[in-house]
Amino acid sequence: MADINRDDDELETAYPPRFSFGERVVARSVVRNDGTYRGYDIGDVLVHKGDIGYVNSINTFLQQYYIYAVDFIESGHRVGMRAKELCTLDKLPPEVLAQLGDKAAALATLGSAQPLEDTP
Repeated sequence: MADINRDDDELETAYPPRFSFGERVVARSVVRNDGTYRGYDIGDVLVHKGDIGYVNSINTFLQQYYIYAVDFIESGHRVGMRAKELCTLDKLPPEVLAQLGDKAAALATLGSAQPLEDTP
């Protein structure tokens, strides 16, 4: 038990979860199977950087980290991820939205299966 490697000293569970149920999130990195995902070989890519998913549940690991179960609709995978591996699409700060300018309007349709424009 003494050889458990905790990659940082931060106690995430001392604060509320960063994401909430149903929140749209985007993967910040590639996620590969570590052997815990049935039906895929170790090393197979489960999530690509930029994939959009929805937070399905929130649990903890080692009473230190929040683990977010994220449903990635396009790939059909539900993967447990840490907050540092995700970025919100629903609760971006105003200064980020201001930097995006006109492109911020497109965020509403990402991952929602809605067209960017209404076409007759």
